[in-house]
Amino acid sequence: MARQRRKSDLPVKTCATCGRPMQWRRKWARVWDEVRYCSEGCRRQRSGVSGAPPADRDAFGR
Repeated sequence: MARQRRKSDLPVKTCATCGRPMQWRRKWARVWDEVRYCSEGCRRQRSGVSGAPPADRDAFGR
C-alpha cells in the first residue's frame, strides 16, 4: 500500500485571476499542468468579459 501524502506536501499553484493559492486536487490529477483558475467564477472573469451586457447599455448596444 502506498504512503499517503501530507497536505503540506501537495503541489500549489496561484490562480491567474485572483492570485489565491490553490492546492492540488485529486480530480485535477490528469490536467494539473493545464489548471490556471481556482474556480469557475475566476475562469469567467479572466478577461473581464462576462456573458451579460454592460449595465449602461441594452441588448442592442444603445
